[in-house]
Amino acid sequence: MAARVADAVKVYGIGRTEVRALDHVTVGFPAGRLTAIMGPSGSGKSTLLHCAAGLDRLTAGTAMIGDTELETLNDRRLTLLRRERIGFVFQSFNLVPVLTARENITLPVDLAGGEVDREWVETLIDAVGLRDRLDHRPTELSGGQQQRVALARALAGRPEVVFADEPTGNLDSRTGAEVLELMRRAVDEMEQTVVMVTHDPTAAGYADEVLFLADGRLVDRMERPNPAGVLDRMKAFEHGPAAGRAGGGGS
Repeated sequence: MAARVADAVKVYGIGRTEVRALDHVTVGFPAGRLTAIMGPSGSGKSTLLHCAAGLDRLTAGTAMIGDTELETLNDRRLTLLRRERIGFVFQSFNLVPVLTARENITLPVDLAGGEVDREWVETLIDAVGLRDRLDHRPTELSGGQQQRVALARALAGRPEVVFADEPTGNLDSRTGAEVLELMRRAVDEMEQTVVMVTHDPTAAGYADEVLFLADGRLVDRMERPNPAGVLDRMKAFEHGPAAGRAGGGGS
């Protein structure tokens, strides 16, 4: 597994304000696959992604990247692991405004003190179609172009896994589809591993598998998803997780 969590618990607050965002979740994210995480608002899907990626620490349980247990790392070592072995794509792009597109793409490798693989970066630039925008800063790029920069940045260091949190949330449907197709290509052609949180059944249709969370628990999963099947499963959750499970395997 590229990443996994075992018996993962995440609690926010104490006493009467306590919220159990993850409730004993065990799940693995296989290498070379695109996994989507879905669920109603407040289901724990972003918390699961953040804890699996080492952006937040579990209250109890285990999170691993490859064979490395994140709970054993101090803050400095955890920061280094995120920088060297993980890529991130966020809904808000999170580009550095004073840097050009090219400088943003190579930033994680530069921060890690590594040597940029120029051939790989050039391949990524062509893959995301930004050859003519490399000297532009984020404010001079459209939202779709910014997200393509963010995706190239996430892949620049050849990470073991890329975590994407609502990567198409700020994009129109056509631009979102372009970004999703690029993520699919990264898995199929570049042998990357991608874990994506999304609320969009169309986006989930690009995945190899969809995991469904409700009330902080893993309640269902779907292999070889399609948008219609995902939408039906999500509608079932409106009547409770048990109804969602009634649908069985993939579509």
